[in-house]
Amino acid sequence: MDSAQARLLFADQLGPHFDDGGPILLPEVLSPLRRRTYHRQKAHLILSALRHRAHELGERVELLRGDSYHEALSGRSGSVINPTSRGLRSLMADLSKTQPWEILPSRGFVTSEEDFSAWAGRQGSKRLLMENFYRERRVATGVLMTPDASGQKLPEGGKFNFDHENREPPPKGQSTLGVVSPWFPTEDDIDAEVREYLDHLESRGSVRFVGVDGPRLFPATRREALDALEQFVTHRLVTFGPTEDAALQQDWAMSHSLLSPALNLGLLDPWEVIHRVLEAYAQGEVPIASAEGFIRQIMGWRDWVWHLYWHLGEEFAQSNYFSHHEELPESMQNLDPEGVDSVCLSQVLGELRERGWTHHINRLMVIGSFALQRELNPQKLNDWFIDVCVDGTPWVMPANVLGMSQYADGGQVATKPYTSGGAYISKMTDYCTSCPFSPKIRVGEKACHFTAGYWNFLEGHKTSLAGNFRMAQPLAGLGKLKDLPELLAQEQQREGF
Repeated sequence: MDSAQARLLFADQLGPHFDDGGPILLPEVLSPLRRRTYHRQKAHLILSALRHRAHELGERVELLRGDSYHEALSGRSGSVINPTSRGLRSLMADLSKTQPWEILPSRGFVTSEEDFSAWAGRQGSKRLLMENFYRERRVATGVLMTPDASGQKLPEGGKFNFDHENREPPPKGQSTLGVVSPWFPTEDDIDAEVREYLDHLESRGSVRFVGVDGPRLFPATRREALDALEQFVTHRLVTFGPTEDAALQQDWAMSHSLLSPALNLGLLDPWEVIHRVLEAYAQGEVPIASAEGFIRQIMGWRDWVWHLYWHLGEEFAQSNYFSHHEELPESMQNLDPEGVDSVCLSQVLGELRERGWTHHINRLMVIGSFALQRELNPQKLNDWFIDVCVDGTPWVMPANVLGMSQYADGGQVATKPYTSGGAYISKMTDYCTSCPFSPKIRVGEKACHFTAGYWNFLEGHKTSLAGNFRMAQPLAGLGKLKDLPELLAQEQQREGF
């Protein structure tokens, strides 16, 4: 590549693995903030990361400010690494009609688009399962694989998946895990400048945010991202695996890495994250269950949802298998924890309001399960997650929300709807201990809306779920509920949660 050719970088391409040398074009545009209702801290993080990168690049960069990408990039040309969203790829196709742009292969993921397409093609008529993809990638890359006497590659520890070991409830009698705190940044003048800019936009009515402003919690620079990675691997990864599905009211971060925003901004290459985890495992610093569980999130699930975004096509975004059309309640739209009575919903909405982040079990088994049981519109839920989560992107949410969480695709991503009664939440969290509703009660004033809502959901969708072998036992349980008529009547009239 001609080193004098300008490289266009978008806000999720800010790490060194997107920069091949030469001049840089870095657009900062207002239209995304006007078009969507972002969490205030999400907007701050993106702009802070952009401006920090521009500062680092110095004379090599031209920061292009404008109302829209078309305005900022009009008349420009150069190279660009294929963007991560359909919207930006459409933008580049449009810009290429009048100016020469070299579109380079995508980066920032473990598996290339070509390798995924080849793998998908080899599956033939078989269902595309994440576990199969992950195992094939392990074998192909040699990650956590070891040769036997004949030279055949076998999974480290004797199996590919240590999920069974990574499902422990929170420790009894503890309000926190008691692990070393995550790494947090110290704000600087650029952060102050961004905050003043967002205050100005908000005061004149140009944009609207949800959530509260607050000190920046996630990396906005390469150096910060590396520090956050090192803190996680050195002090927190060892306890990540066993409690990755647990939650505590007074420990919002648990042992999670909090690296997804840095990865999605392109500040970290997923390969370097994987290699650092492998190094810690090889040195005996972390157990196999934690190392494998975290690598599966990066090499497996993160890559999987990225590739499904392209593989399943644009129509996937409109999936609505159950024909759910209810509006999101105001408590969700406004991130208002005071608008609900149940501790689990209040806790998660509060975490999102305060930080724009909550971990995956809260997203899936609290918010997601609630949305599925209450028949919320899956497209609006998908957009909501993109907007209120600091790590939300157009590519990361569809498979997670429409597929895994809402089963809106009818089973292309997940093998069954991921919803449950209150017993699961009671087992894996401490939310139920102070809740006015009881997970053991399904009818009456203290009836848990998850416990009752689970059976109400099954009854309302038993025809759609009849062919799903994983739902056969729960559906059979409907016939054993003597209070089912009362439960259904109760849930049809329920207004409070």
